[in-house]
Amino acid sequence: MGDTVYVKTEDTRSALVRAGIELMEETGSAEIGLREIARRAGVSHGAPRRWFPTHRSLLAAIAEVGLNDLSAVLAAAAGTDGNLAPLAVAYVDFARRRPAMFTLIFRHDLLEGSGSELRTVSQPLFTWLVTMVEQSAVVEDAAQSAAALWVGVHGIAVLSSTGSLGLAASNVNEAELIDRVVRDSLR
Repeated sequence: MGDTVYVKTEDTRSALVRAGIELMEETGSAEIGLREIARRAGVSHGAPRRWFPTHRSLLAAIAEVGLNDLSAVLAAAAGTDGNLAPLAVAYVDFARRRPAMFTLIFRHDLLEGSGSELRTVSQPLFTWLVTMVEQSAVVEDAAQSAAALWVGVHGIAVLSSTGSLGLAASNVNEAELIDRVVRDSLR
């Protein structure tokens, strides 16, 4: 009688990643199990292991989608006038709208050893930011200024996405704070 034959298809892989993203964004956490993802994707509970040798490798694939989404959001926000504030606002907005994804894409401790090369997605994003800084301001070290900008805006994004910014500093205007971080980073 017939043995079940499993065929690895790209559709299955994509379905698993999509299901993982849906579950993560519904629950607000990257703490999602392989069985739960498989159930959501409509595949056997063993199917994820055929595509992703470890749970971390599936999370890394989800994070890669998130990094690509973030890159697209930032590219859409980039203007030609050299003003980096819209990029910063888009970054903070992404964190607020998709907090679980935002957290996952920067959890290199969790994703380390996943077998995925997230650097191939994240490094070009930072290189692009350095280029944007070079085009928008006269700075001594564009990479250093871009890193300072990223650190400052990332801090606002984390505090804003968790609701901590409003609780700790209720009288702070977020838009003005973003403008200040951008301005101070480009000195």
